[in-house]
This record gives sequence, structure tokens and C-alpha cells, in this order.
Amino acid sequence: MNRRLRTVVWGAVPVVALAALVSLDHVPGTDYSLTVPYVAEGPGPSFDTLGEVDGEEVIALEGVEEEDTGGQLNMTTVAVRSQLTLAQALGRWLFSDDTLVPAEQVFPSDMTREEIDRSNQVAFSSSEAAATTAALTHLDRPLVVEVAGVLDDTSASGVVEEGDRLLAVDGKKVERPGAVRDAVLEHEPGDEVTLTLSRGGEEREETITLGESPEDPERPLLGVLMGAASADGIQVDYNLQDIGGPSAGMIFSLAVIDKLTPGALTGGHFVAGTGTIDEDGSVGEIGGIEHKVRAARDLGAELFLAPAGNCSALAGQDTGDMTVAKVADLDDAIDAMDDFAAGREVTTCD
Repeated sequence: MNRRLRTVVWGAVPVVALAALVSLDHVPGTDYSLTVPYVAEGPGPSFDTLGEVDGEEVIALEGVEEEDTGGQLNMTTVAVRSQLTLAQALGRWLFSDDTLVPAEQVFPSDMTREEIDRSNQVAFSSSEAAATTAALTHLDRPLVVEVAGVLDDTSASGVVEEGDRLLAVDGKKVERPGAVRDAVLEHEPGDEVTLTLSRGGEEREETITLGESPEDPERPLLGVLMGAASADGIQVDYNLQDIGGPSAGMIFSLAVIDKLTPGALTGGHFVAGTGTIDEDGSVGEIGGIEHKVRAARDLGAELFLAPAGNCSALAGQDTGDMTVAKVADLDDAIDAMDDFAAGREVTTCD
């Protein structure tokens, strides 16, 4: 072997070693992590809220005959890829449209994975509750507060049960989940609140000691996941699993309205969208809007309902033939679908 060849061979060793190193997620033989402190965000799965998933309706109504629907009304999500090696992060950055964001933005360092999962569970449950409330309020139907679940390791566990109806907090009547939250927020962690509950037609009072919210130790936690229920017997069940966060709220609410009103709310078109929902029907902005719009475009959606607060983030986005409507509340979303179906001008993010 001549000197030049030896130089090339030995010079290649550090390059090969570096290539191997950036592909590993830990130092061999140790627990030392070699992953980067970033996560990749990209388009996630999309679900037709008027359709089925795993053989079940995504949104199922009981106690009332569902109206016929048509078209598609898709919620959109963001996929988060974490624990990336340097090679994987560079690959996502160079060869995909994913965005790299600090992991701290998605997984706060002061929270355990279990606390983050619980927070996402609470956010998603709250989104479902707000969606039901907004939909039934839009349709002028009476409501009651119903317990959708109870968090483990809280004072409410073993005392409050799923299906209980929450009638009052500290003697004050409540008819919306938001009213319960407002009453709890008047207290501090460690305070006691008195809940008036109805179970099996019998009323009783229970005293609950408030815990601490995992996001903010100074914020009181009741430990009860609340949903809005129809006072006239309509039950709304959401059957999506392993989806976190509040961004499906608006689409959930529109799907409930569609199932309770004659005619197809979508006008028979493929509509997708995203946005949080408040009990009064206000639509809030969300994260990852560019990925959700791209996913909807690639799936063939004709109309995308985007929160007004997210429109600036879509400047320059390639939406193809898909119309992106600007919506601030449920009325805007319904008007956008009506206008699109009728061939009228739609208020867009442009």
C-alpha cells in the first residue's frame, strides 16, 4: 500500500466514525443520550368527523335520531417526532417540509412525561366538552354539566364518578363546564369546595380538596374532566383515541351541529379545518397550521377552515386549488361552507 493510499484510508476513519456517531441515539455501552434537543413537526393523520374509525362513529349521538350528512368534515393534526439523532434531524430539515422546534416547546422540562400526557388528556377532554357546549348552545338546546372522567391521585378520585351530573359548586348553580372552572379558579390549591352532584336521580353533596395543576402549582385542580350534556337526553360520544390537545374543537362542534340539523353542512364537499372552540362558539388559533393546511391540500380538501388568528402564518403557503377560509367563530365557519357550496365569494385568509 503506497503512502497516498494509506493517507486516504486513515483519513477516512474519522469521517466514518463521525457518520456512525451522528446516527446513534446513545453512546454505546452507556446511557448517555446523543439525541438533539429538537423535535420535528409535520403533517399528522386526518380524520373525517362525520365518518368512522375502527368500526365506530368518530362522533356518535344517542337519544336523538341523527340527520343525514354528506361530504367530509376532517379534523387535522400535527405529527411530532422526538428523540431524534443528529442524522435524523438533519434529514428531516434537508429532505422534508417538517420544521424543527426546541423540544422544550412541546415537552416542558419541568413536567414529567406522565404529567404532559395528563395535561394533553385534560385539554382534549375540555375541547370535547366545549365543542358539545358550543354546538348545543348554537342550536338553543338546554345543557347540564356531566362528569366525563376523574383523574387518579386527586381528591375527587373515588368520590366523583363518570356520569355524575354536577349541579352546583359551593351552592351556586352551574350549567356549563366553564362555570365550574370559573368557580374553582376563585380558590387556591388546598382549599375545599362543595359539589352538589346527581347520581341515579339522587342528589348529594361532596367536599373536595383542590390539588395543584401540573402546569402551574398556583392554579387549583379539581381533578374532574367535565363535559356538557343535553338536558333533554342527547348524549354525544367522541371515539378518537391517542389524540391530544384542543385544536379539534371547532371541527367537533360543526360535526355535532351537522348531525343534529337537516341537510349537509358541508354542501357535499370535502371540508377540513382546525381551531380551538370556546363554549360561546369563538374559534381560537392553534400551532402547526402550515402542516395542517398542507395535509388537507394533499388529501384533496376543497375548503379549509382556518382560525383568523392563524391567517398571517399562512402567507405564501401553497394551498393549490384549496380555498382557505378565515373564521373567528362558528357562524363564520358555517357561512364559509354555505358560501362555498353556493358558489359565492368566501372570506379568505388572503
